[in-house]
Parts: sequence; C-alpha cells; structure tokens
Amino acid sequence: MVKRSYLIAATGVALAAVLLSTMIPLRAQAAEPATQPAAASASASGEVRRVDAAGGRITIKHGEIKALDLPAMTLVYQADPALLAKVKPGDQIRFTAARQGTSYVVTEIH
Repeated sequence: MVKRSYLIAATGVALAAVLLSTMIPLRAQAAEPATQPAAASASASGEVRRVDAAGGRITIKHGEIKALDLPAMTLVYQADPALLAKVKPGDQIRFTAARQGTSYVVTEIH
C-alpha cells in the first residue's frame, strides 16, 4: 500500500509539472506589453475655459473627438505658451490636438 501511495504521489507531481510547464509560456506571452499605437491627432472646436500660458496649459470644453477616443468633455491640454498668447477664456476656437503617451497636446489654434 505504501508503494502505491508513492506511485500516485509521483504521478501527481509529474502531471503538475507538465501542466505548469505548458502554462508558463502562456503567462509570459500574455504579460508582454501591447505595442503603442501611433500618436493620433484630430481637429475639433470648442470653448476656451481657462488659459495658463506660463504653465503651458489650456482648458477647452469640446464635443466628442472620435479620432482621439474622447467623449464630449472639458479637458486640460498641454500647449506651447506662444499658442496661448492669442486666446482668452470664452473664446470659441478651432484647434488640432494630438495624443502623446497619456497626455493630450494642442498643436494648433485657429
């Protein structure tokens, strides 16, 4: 009876080793980072809510921007301070924005 228990235990250990060896490559494959999509950009229109030229930020209330996967919202964008010199809160603008990593940047204001 003792030999039989060892045989069952050894078979269980061998089976577990086989299962683990097949699971490890699957986990490693799933853990690989997804490739980053290319930076998207799009034009939209909206209302300037706040301008922080010194900080390089502009807050714009805009409708949906499908190309950037943004719903209608008010969002703080980064921007070159030179672009911000010509706008003030309350202005209706047309702008081009791009996604850069996890941030959104206004690249043009019309």
